[in-house]
Amino acid sequence: MGIYGVYIVSKSGGLIFNYDYTVPKIETEQTFGYPLDLKLSCENNRLLVSFGQRDNIKVGHVLLAINGVPVSGRKLEDGKDAIDMLNDATNYPLNLKFGRPKMTINEKIFLASMFYPLFAIASQLSPEPRSSGIETLEADTFKLQCFQTLTGVKFMVIADPTHVGLEQLLKENL
Repeated sequence: MGIYGVYIVSKSGGLIFNYDYTVPKIETEQTFGYPLDLKLSCENNRLLVSFGQRDNIKVGHVLLAINGVPVSGRKLEDGKDAIDMLNDATNYPLNLKFGRPKMTINEKIFLASMFYPLFAIASQLSPEPRSSGIETLEADTFKLQCFQTLTGVKFMVIADPTHVGLEQLLKENL
């Protein structure tokens, strides 16, 4: 149970501040035979699982290491091309490590700017006049609590879904 991150978004939707605390590290390491039953694609300089989920390896996870050698983009730490290594049947069996991708600052800016129109749409769709927009967003793996100041700046806390007292945290400390 804990707080995963804090974000401050301006009235116009720009990311002012963010801090990630304890983003849960989910990594899965397995030995695979040829042919690889997962489809990988290179996006944002990362090898992502784009098709085929199995054994806690999900679509969207990134390839972190091959046989214990870290992968950065398409290259292994020793300079070899990871795609070439995965496509060569003579290299198998391979021990592959997958995990959740770490968000880049550009992705955080993009997500913060996407929250602004969602917040505005929620305000417009509400049957109650002068709705304050999204205050709490609950999912199975996290809870987002948002507090908007009178000036329109939004303070957001992302936490474990069982965490209580987030609304008081935001309202009493701002």
